[in-house]
Amino acid sequence: MRVRGGEGSNSYSQIGHAGNAGVTRVEAASKTLAKATQLAHGVIEQRYHQRMNGPTYPIVCRHPANDIGRDFVVGDLHGCVDALRYLLHEIGFDGARDRLFSVGDLVDRGSDSLAAIDLIDKPWFYPVLGNHEDSLIAVAAGTMRRQSWYAIGGAWAETLSDDELAALAVRLERLPLVRIVGEGERRFNVLHAEFFGCDAELDTGDFPDDVRSQILWGRGLALGQADPGLQFGLSPTYCGHTPTRTVKQIGSQIFIDTAAFASEGRLTIVQPGTDERWSVKERWAASEGARALALP
Repeated sequence: MRVRGGEGSNSYSQIGHAGNAGVTRVEAASKTLAKATQLAHGVIEQRYHQRMNGPTYPIVCRHPANDIGRDFVVGDLHGCVDALRYLLHEIGFDGARDRLFSVGDLVDRGSDSLAAIDLIDKPWFYPVLGNHEDSLIAVAAGTMRRQSWYAIGGAWAETLSDDELAALAVRLERLPLVRIVGEGERRFNVLHAEFFGCDAELDTGDFPDDVRSQILWGRGLALGQADPGLQFGLSPTYCGHTPTRTVKQIGSQIFIDTAAFASEGRLTIVQPGTDERWSVKERWAASEGARALALP
């Protein structure tokens, strides 16, 4: 477990050595974000399922196990592309052999949402839809007010015309809700927020409205308001949505959103099936010249 960008040191350190002040700020941010997104969720909920049922929307995508390279999963990116560049360089990511799955929320709050959206065109990048992408799509469709989206981090798009926003929405609408990787003991799942059920139920993609809403917006498991026992038979499932100080497993879900956009947060990448994880602060990565590092 490795961390870059600790205060007063450029060396790796155990993530558990971070100060209590950092813990307080990240946990407070999590609670604040939960309240802020409740309003946005209510604004788009009625029209959301109409979009989701469109004929081109890929609910679940399956991927074979990677027998020629490594698989990684990255937490909520939120426009922190410098941190991603740094971590990919740090792990020696090989775009011809390795794959990077994403738990969604590519956009909002961070410094470069447009660059984060451009990642979806990379052949090695496999994101799922997050609630922030869903909000952008809702604004473009006219089912959510721009100001409601700006309140949860979409203010970076203030200068974009309606046509420009619509073009971004077209690109994001193709993202699935769930990615399933491998089979048997090698299997893992990737989704944004939470899911209650077994692998067989996840595989169908035939989700009731409340389940679809949970996959994008749910926080019950992360906040201790839901029973992890409801995930019996669910393979390791990587998710984000609710910021945590460190990688945290509850039931079958592994929460890897470590608040990359926050001053005390970091972007985290994990390697499924191992205890390997890498984290870095966005501003520290930028100070180390990460922007000059080429993406694979």
